[in-house]
Amino acid sequence: MSESPVSPTILGALQALVTWLDDEQVPNAIIGAVGVCLAAQPRLTTDIDAVIWIDRDRWESLIDSAAANGFSLREDQLRDGDPLAFSVRTRVLLLTHEPSSVDIDLSFGALPFEQELIDHADAVAVRGFTVKVATPEDLIITKAVASRPKDIADIDLIVSVRKELDWERIRYWVRQFADVLEMPEIVERLERALQPVTVARSSRARSMKAPLKQRKKQKE
Repeated sequence: MSESPVSPTILGALQALVTWLDDEQVPNAIIGAVGVCLAAQPRLTTDIDAVIWIDRDRWESLIDSAAANGFSLREDQLRDGDPLAFSVRTRVLLLTHEPSSVDIDLSFGALPFEQELIDHADAVAVRGFTVKVATPEDLIITKAVASRPKDIADIDLIVSVRKELDWERIRYWVRQFADVLEMPEIVERLERALQPVTVARSSRARSMKAPLKQRKKQKE
């Protein structure tokens, strides 16, 4: 794409992150607000979220390699005095890209959905480099599970831009998470967010059938 949908500050941190993870041969995919920007439409954001897939026995070496690539460990990561223990307990790695001061949250993937998210990620060209971005469907799933007001707004944004979506996949995985987390309200919030889309699709279907009925009446 000729114009970047994210700010130059975020862009610099994103390129550094992609370069580092590629050098370490760590499969990854961008999610969160930056994912929404790259998959749908620009919106304000100040940090980067990604899912990574790496064997547990490589976590420590990945953490150790962060500093040499311009990333520092955030305060929460260092709170217990053992950055690796924090990641083992929380399954996240909290970083700051030093040159830009952009915070980066890396989630250590473990679930089948997370592996699929990374495997299905779209390669998006952004000003001279390529970044793997979760598909619009998988972004909606992650946003539905988080289910904060800003996440619901992001779902609305994606749906308004991406007209063709795999609703079966979206609904399947959201129901799976709702069952595991014992949070049926996740499904309810998703369906409320999608209600305008459902109504619009029903209206289009009715409008397509109307001319056919009129032609039949004319023949009679």
